[in-house]
Amino acid sequence: MRVLIADDEAPARARLRQMLSAHPDVEVAGEAETGVQAIELAAALHPDLMLLDIQMPGSTGIDVAACLPEPRPRIIFCTAFDQYAVDAFELHAADYLLKPVTRARLAQALDRVRAAPTPPPTATAIPPARFLVKSGGHYTVVAEGRVLYFASEEGLTKLVADGAHFWMDPTLNDLEQRLDPARFFRISRAAMVNLAAVGEVHPMPGGAGEVRLKNGERLEVSRRRYRELLAALGAP
Repeated sequence: MRVLIADDEAPARARLRQMLSAHPDVEVAGEAETGVQAIELAAALHPDLMLLDIQMPGSTGIDVAACLPEPRPRIIFCTAFDQYAVDAFELHAADYLLKPVTRARLAQALDRVRAAPTPPPTATAIPPARFLVKSGGHYTVVAEGRVLYFASEEGLTKLVADGAHFWMDPTLNDLEQRLDPARFFRISRAAMVNLAAVGEVHPMPGGAGEVRLKNGERLEVSRRRYRELLAALGAP
């Protein structure tokens, strides 16, 4: 079992690493000091499990768990704060350990992970309720409800929200795999819209179309996607 440790305190990471060494089937795949590093390493290393702190620079462990790309690792939160437990288990956390983490409690949590069945990815996919985006020299968490659409521009992905836009790392193809198709729809190679933000749909010559979003912006819908979009919006 490959484990990624994410904690901003080096002594806490060292303690977890030392306790994990007592489990022959566990390999520490990497360590992260910030929420952003945790997301990047999870995408690069594809660990089976993350030991995730709650309060870290850049973004909280809860935000990290909500933004993780597929395939999603199992998560054990390790934190000094008990008030986030409800949020943690809503994100399907395997366990929630309070610091200082004991050997017995960690072993119990690892046994729980080992005993859990491994359903196919489609059954465990948790569409993110928030997105981690670049904002100047730091990262910001944008709630799903604020998102109007995503666009691909010169190899980068732009998230357009109410009154602002941000840049983020996942490609449109990555987002299409992660997001709930009942809420987000790929209207073309270059754009994906939040269906809740669509105000009007207009047919265009040649079988293509155009959507008018609730902020007044208009986006082209490809001919291949036009009828699928109408069906996704509930057209008979």
